[in-house]
Amino acid sequence: MDAEDSRNNDSEGHERPKQDWRYSDKQQNTLGVNNGTSSTLDTSDTTYIEVLGTNYKPKTTAMPSWLPKGAQSNSNTERLTAESQLIIKNNKDVAPYTSEPDADSILILTPLKNNAKHLARYFALLDKIRYPRNRISLAFLVSDSTDNTQQMLMESRQWYQEKAPVEMRFKRFEIYRQDFFFSLPRSQRHLRNKQRERRVMMARARNYLWTRALQNEQWVLWIDGDLEYYPPNIVRDLMVHDRDVIVPNCLVRRKTQQNRWKHSVYDRNAWQETPKSLKMISKLKEDAFLVEGYKSLKTHRKYLDNFSKNETIVPLDGVGGTFTLVKAHVHRSGVGFPAWLFQHQVETEGFAKLARAHGYSVFGLPFYYIRHVVG
Repeated sequence: MDAEDSRNNDSEGHERPKQDWRYSDKQQNTLGVNNGTSSTLDTSDTTYIEVLGTNYKPKTTAMPSWLPKGAQSNSNTERLTAESQLIIKNNKDVAPYTSEPDADSILILTPLKNNAKHLARYFALLDKIRYPRNRISLAFLVSDSTDNTQQMLMESRQWYQEKAPVEMRFKRFEIYRQDFFFSLPRSQRHLRNKQRERRVMMARARNYLWTRALQNEQWVLWIDGDLEYYPPNIVRDLMVHDRDVIVPNCLVRRKTQQNRWKHSVYDRNAWQETPKSLKMISKLKEDAFLVEGYKSLKTHRKYLDNFSKNETIVPLDGVGGTFTLVKAHVHRSGVGFPAWLFQHQVETEGFAKLARAHGYSVFGLPFYYIRHVVG
């Protein structure tokens, strides 16, 4: 089943305004976003996003054309500025933890960077999830983005939380902004010599997001912003296993020369240590960084797709972050995403190692598939 669905209708058949993310060039507004200080409304022709004293000029400057004509007034500009103040407040506030989780509630967390072209599919997939909408909270972190990711999230928040039928509204819908001033061309994002720095930045982003967004939810679900497909029942399907951390098997599909689809493994970060890999690790220097998926570095680990058909759920030592379900008490206990080397790993693999070191269970489902976009 593919996920190239329109956002004009949800899974229950509700009609929604067509959001094609096109903009009028007649009206411009300034979106002030920073960590603690408000920005005054700029009525000049220059539109920018201010973060930590640095101004970013987005490609899009005008009000969204899909809004009603009456919403194109100056008062609406002030309203969107108020939306940006909400992001400022989110950045300043850190939610208090509680020992009384809200039963069956789930917080979906997604860090984003220049993800505008994937957001329509992201919400189309989210709309198909078979789980009570009033038990789902969303939180996004936008980092170092130069496209319309943040503006599109704000428009989506307005539609879901203010205009959508009540049964489609989320319990919470929060947007955070924190730039790390890290720039890496997409063509270099999978180079081996760039991985440690890149993954450390991703760990920092994940930690920033969960420490601010997590309230009294029972579950935390990390979802990539550029997934292509996952089953509508996936949340319940993962929850039923009752593990502290659990992941499905993430694939990617490409067309062959014969014009047929071929599936291969996308997420090489979900693996299990083997006697051979442990022997290799025992000989490493303390500051050695391990990363998967490179022929020049053989770790001898067993990937999630290497298990036999009768192994439907298996213990893991490393996980990725494409679709990772975590019991919230794992994070509340202090287990986050290491931005330093922990047992030669950082970020999601480091998280799995750290969770296991704290006595939590980490598992994967070799034959439960989701699909990531190519790239």
